[in-house]
Amino acid sequence: MDSPTNTYQIAGLDDLGRGFNRQFEMKVSNGTFQAVFRYERFLLKTEPDVTEPAAINLLIKQLQDRGYTQLRSRLQFRGEAYLGNQELWEEHPDPESRGLLARLLRAIRSTFRG
Repeated sequence: MDSPTNTYQIAGLDDLGRGFNRQFEMKVSNGTFQAVFRYERFLLKTEPDVTEPAAINLLIKQLQDRGYTQLRSRLQFRGEAYLGNQELWEEHPDPESRGLLARLLRAIRSTFRG
């Protein structure tokens, strides 16, 4: 049966360039880990992976593939224990530009952000 193990905080810019700060859950089932992220009407569940860090990296990659940038995360709850600001943020660098189209989209977004 699925059960939450840890809860993380994730922050950055969404695909529209808006700042966001949300929690995501790490679920464990049959010895695998799955990250579950909700943002507005968007729900993203990663494929199960063998370690918690691997599931986090998969979530980050999937968000970056959807245009999310400047992502960082940190552990917020270890099981039921609230950690608050005790844990350090882990930065997740944006992937390198994927060509002309990616640079063009980034330029357009920065123009409209002001």
